[in-house]
Amino acid sequence: MSAVMSRPLADYTSSEHTIDELDAAIGRLVRQMNAECYQMLVLVREFDDRFGWKKWSCKTCAEWLAWRSEIGLSAAREKVRTAHALRSLPAISAAFAEGRLSYSKVRALTRAAPMHDEDLLLAYALSTTAENVEERCRQIRNVAPESAHHARRAWENRSLTMWRDEGRGTLRLTVEVPIEEGELIVRALDCAVAGGEVTTDIDPDAIVESKSTAWRAQQADALVAVAKAYLDGGHGDEGGSSTADPYQVAFHAEAKSLRGGPGPSDLPIDAVKRLLCDCSLVTVVEDGNGQPLDVGRKQRTVSTPLRRALYARDRGCTFPGCHRKRYLNGHHVEHWVNGGETNPDNMTLLCTHHHKVLHEGGFSIVKETGDTLRFVTADGRTIPQGGYRLEDFVDDDIGGDADGEPSAEGFCTTTVRQAAERAEVREPTAVYRLTRTQLRS
Repeated sequence: MSAVMSRPLADYTSSEHTIDELDAAIGRLVRQMNAECYQMLVLVREFDDRFGWKKWSCKTCAEWLAWRSEIGLSAAREKVRTAHALRSLPAISAAFAEGRLSYSKVRALTRAAPMHDEDLLLAYALSTTAENVEERCRQIRNVAPESAHHARRAWENRSLTMWRDEGRGTLRLTVEVPIEEGELIVRALDCAVAGGEVTTDIDPDAIVESKSTAWRAQQADALVAVAKAYLDGGHGDEGGSSTADPYQVAFHAEAKSLRGGPGPSDLPIDAVKRLLCDCSLVTVVEDGNGQPLDVGRKQRTVSTPLRRALYARDRGCTFPGCHRKRYLNGHHVEHWVNGGETNPDNMTLLCTHHHKVLHEGGFSIVKETGDTLRFVTADGRTIPQGGYRLEDFVDDDIGGDADGEPSAEGFCTTTVRQAAERAEVREPTAVYRLTRTQLRS
């Protein structure tokens, strides 16, 4: 039995142990798995350096690793690439060796670290989820010169295929387009749903999950509604003559990146510049911590400028570990009934599910110094932003190990997400929200 397990595995699988004990045991094993994954990658790198794969008549080390480890070839290529990239990243390698970083985070970091400060990226990765790390590293790569090639390849690979199943009486569409064009399609479907053009008697939780059969049927109805509206030449009394923006699709880019400097971007920088040629533009000026400025008057409802500011800052549901970026609600940290103002300092974005759970008492939000938000469970535990780590726990000596492992019963966590670190990684100056006004014929 591994030394990381304080008791035999059979003890943990019995019903005598609490959920907290299982949680602590899983956390220790995850950390050990991360450390052993680093050791494996170091060995793979050495094996590749010494051309060990030639002994087995393989073409590449990735081919040998896929065969030897019984994993897919693409996964094996990523492991070999990551192993070699870690050679020049000592800080990230050290954190990985200690089990503080997962392979998913390291894989993303190795793609962006050569274009950014390694220490700042590491600080960011230790304080957030793997998906957020993937997103930030993708934004950093978007300002690299090779991003233009990737954007061109995405455009060249665009396609739409149709397959008619006469027996079932159905037609299947498969579409692949660049992400900025795909967002137009998504926005059009959302508008069709909001306009009441589709079935609405669907459980809201099913819609949020985006997985149920009912939700997929609703999206199909929305696509048909969009097609009918186009064939009808538009709908409503406006006749297509309105000068107001019929829809908005938002992308964000640092002002410095548009001028050729460093900074994250949601899209390849050349694609952003192309969109800037024919769109409305809303500039969100931020302070040194990446916080949009107050958008004005005190009110209960979330105005359009305020919603823009919240989306520019939060980019999705702010509940730790939540990845939802659609169906979001603006939540007052201090409720407006209690005198809370409707401005960015007192608001945060939550998805429908977490907004509902919060108001049902499942958790609460506490505003810390420096405008950092701390999420607290109903029993008083702080929910870490990036999962459980040893430094998140305070040992209360209840069932804890003598070597300082976190206790099985009860813990309290510290706020991991430091505002200064976030500001350094984000490098905020201005956030650009691009609003496409109309499609050119």
